Amino acid sequence: MLIRLLRTYLSPYRKPIALLVLLQFLQTCATLYLPTLNADIIDSGVVNGDTGYILSYGGLMIGISLAQVVCNIGAVYYGARTASALGRDIRAAVFDRVQSFSAREVGQFGAPSLITRTTNDVQQVQMLALMTFTLMVSAPIMCVGGIVLALGLDVPLSGVLVAVVPVLGISVTLIVRRLRPLFRAMQVRLDTVNRVLREQITGNRVIRAFVRDEYEEQRFRKANADLTEMALGSGNLLALMFPIVMTVVNLSSIAVVWFGAHRIDSGGMQIGDLTAFLAYLMQIVMSVMMATFMFMMVPRAEVCAERVHEVLDTSSSVVPPVSPVTELRRHGHLEIRAAGFRYPGAEEPVLKAIDLVARPGETTAVIGSTGSGKSTLLGLVPRLFDATDGEVLVDGVEVSEVDPKLLARTVGLVPQRPYLFAGTVATNLRYGNPDATDEELWHALKVAQAKDFVERLEGGLNAPIAQGGTNVSGGQRQRLAIARTLVQRPEIYLFDDSFSALDYATDAALRAALGRETAEATVVIVAQRVATIRDADRIVVLDEGRVVGTGTHRELMADNETYREIVLSQLTEAEAA
Repeated sequence: MLIRLLRTYLSPYRKPIALLVLLQFLQTCATLYLPTLNADIIDSGVVNGDTGYILSYGGLMIGISLAQVVCNIGAVYYGARTASALGRDIRAAVFDRVQSFSAREVGQFGAPSLITRTTNDVQQVQMLALMTFTLMVSAPIMCVGGIVLALGLDVPLSGVLVAVVPVLGISVTLIVRRLRPLFRAMQVRLDTVNRVLREQITGNRVIRAFVRDEYEEQRFRKANADLTEMALGSGNLLALMFPIVMTVVNLSSIAVVWFGAHRIDSGGMQIGDLTAFLAYLMQIVMSVMMATFMFMMVPRAEVCAERVHEVLDTSSSVVPPVSPVTELRRHGHLEIRAAGFRYPGAEEPVLKAIDLVARPGETTAVIGSTGSGKSTLLGLVPRLFDATDGEVLVDGVEVSEVDPKLLARTVGLVPQRPYLFAGTVATNLRYGNPDATDEELWHALKVAQAKDFVERLEGGLNAPIAQGGTNVSGGQRQRLAIARTLVQRPEIYLFDDSFSALDYATDAALRAALGRETAEATVVIVAQRVATIRDADRIVVLDEGRVVGTGTHRELMADNETYREIVLSQLTEAEAA
């Protein structure tokens, strides 16, 4: 998966990669040539006392060193830019794929895991690419070049390399094989820490209301301890790698000096050659250490690449149409025919054979007990998820065939849990219509009964809104969400229990103002309060995912027992009549 991911997203950067490989090759060749020059200076200059030879070859060494530095800087520059571009492109791809997900896929992964995959997992792959460009490209060149040049200096002494390189390779391989499962478990536990932390930050008020601080501290402490335990396990293995490598390096250096001294004593080797051989040995070992450092990162990057690919390879259950309908004949006619919805793997469907018609200029209400499928039914219209059975039609066209942008302009949904984005009141209201004027914003706020409290905010339309709208009350969030949909001016309004946090007076005033504002539009309201929907032109009663009654309030009170039970649980017999 790692190779596949890198191949896919590095292919546009072939030229910078080729350039940095060339620069790494040149700087490595310069590094390998320096010990040979040093040996010549010792054997031909220092031993013979030839100052001119020392100065001329010393100047050559300085020039090669400068060229090495320039090539290294260039390689690091292009490597860093390419790795950063890789991370940017993968994050953008993951973000785009997540944006295409329906509620089903988002629930399958979970928000904390998706955040981790988009940030931490991509960062691990990016860091591996950066280390590859800056270290790994030069490591094999230096290793092979060092071995060849060492053999050229003294073949018998090179027997030390035959023992050193395999020992290092076997040691690193054994450790890396044990690291991979630890890194996968560590990423999963990082997901858990993110999930617990996200829940505790979001649910801070609930925690304090129920005085569950100690319990939540224990939850976080356990998740944090599990992550720490796994990180320590992998860290211990990583820490073991460097002592092993350094032990092998030091022993091999001692062996080279020991056998090299005997070779010099017998006249089979010169002092400069021994110095160069030691330098090549260190370069070979350094290249192995660089590869070791890379191998430490590879297992975690592989795990992260797999997790990223899981997102990229997941197709949304809501597929854009191949030949989308870009124009609708009628204006706001909604019809649901025998629609059903079943979650994958569920024993029972959430919705079963739902029939519903909502026309322009009418208000259609949906009511039912908790868990009867009201919100799921509304979610089928804007394609938060697609019906698994039946049809959902807007102006006579199946919603799956309508251009997504056209559908978004036609259908406006106020969700059960209104969400506001970090910014200002104005930026949130313009979310559905970026070109809306301030006058249009104030008009929408007035209809939504939010104008008074927005005027009291410091800055008015420019008053800051925190992420999720946590700096305003639940009722204010609902009214701002309604105003946001009114600014959009869709032809079909879907209100998913959007008045639950309002007091009765505000609820009544808002419904009266909405009635005038949406007089020519199609309005579908899901509500728990009977008072909110009793005046609707048509009321649809849901029970366990089925339609068990359709009619006006008076008709249903007369002949529908389910609706009558819901009404009498909230109103007296006289109030219901």
